[in-house]
Amino acid sequence: MDTSSALGRGPRARLDLDRVAIIAFRRAVGALDERLPPGPDPLRLVAWAGLQDSMPRAALLSIHARVSGTGPEAWEDPSLAQVWGPRYSAYVVAARDRAVFTLGRLPADDRGRRRATETADRLEAFLGGRRMPYGEAGRGLGIPPNALRYGTTTGRILLRWDGARQPVVWTAPPPETEPRDARLELARRYLHVFGPATPTAFARWAGVTPARGRATFDALGSSLVPVRTPIGDAWILAGDEAAFRAAPAPPAPARLLPSGDAFYLLQGADRDLLVPDAARRGELWTSRVWPGAVLVAGEVTGTWRRADSEVTIRTWRRLSPTERDAVAAEAASLPLPGLAGPVTVAWEA
Repeated sequence: MDTSSALGRGPRARLDLDRVAIIAFRRAVGALDERLPPGPDPLRLVAWAGLQDSMPRAALLSIHARVSGTGPEAWEDPSLAQVWGPRYSAYVVAARDRAVFTLGRLPADDRGRRRATETADRLEAFLGGRRMPYGEAGRGLGIPPNALRYGTTTGRILLRWDGARQPVVWTAPPPETEPRDARLELARRYLHVFGPATPTAFARWAGVTPARGRATFDALGSSLVPVRTPIGDAWILAGDEAAFRAAPAPPAPARLLPSGDAFYLLQGADRDLLVPDAARRGELWTSRVWPGAVLVAGEVTGTWRRADSEVTIRTWRRLSPTERDAVAAEAASLPLPGLAGPVTVAWEA
């Protein structure tokens, strides 16, 4: 983990953070130790860095792991919206935060900005206030449907994807936010949810250039604190320092996190920190579609997959009867619509 030449600043004392403190902080800010009550404000908190929704209903299951009483339609709460967010993946975000995840990634170069603006302009003119499957919209414009994603960084394109059919797209007025302000807020949110972090890691996650990542961290200035971690030097938000120093809260007995969940949406050495066993890392971060992660007592202890109403749990260690019951209870409570019957659990070792 690097700090890109300490962001050009002089020597500063670094806070030492061990693995226990880092993982406990990420669980706490991610509401994985204790579920939040239902409501728009808790939903905004759990979507603070966005909820990746590239796998059907992944965002719903991420909400379920963090908010009590989550039902099958929670992802459609009026306080939430769907956009093509970081790396042009489908995301569920708080509707009021749309600018952060779209304008915050507006390209810095004239060519990139022009492409984004022209794509949004053409889509808006073609739709004329309608909503349309993005495949049909792309064909109507004479472009590959995936090219519509380039317009998302204007903040003007919204979508609805239920996981079964093509996304439906429409346009909206641009957010009343300056792109620079949105980009700085995107970095703050990344640091709060994924910290400690580096400019390089932020750039990779957001899908911006490394130079843009460094410039963004530089612009955050004194709101960052340098830290030393088991995988290298990094940065945290100054406002999070007290939380990193605090004693860890008791972890939840179990949580089932979906593919792409923010808790393990990591790259490089950050994966080493979360899952120290290299062989197990290969089982979680596969070259194809990632399985879900099984969290037991605050640690990733296995993977899970689902086929209709059967959830298959593959454990990395022997679970106690109490732990198995906790995992099974999580599986049974998954708010999955349209199942043929109650959820059943199959165990693998």
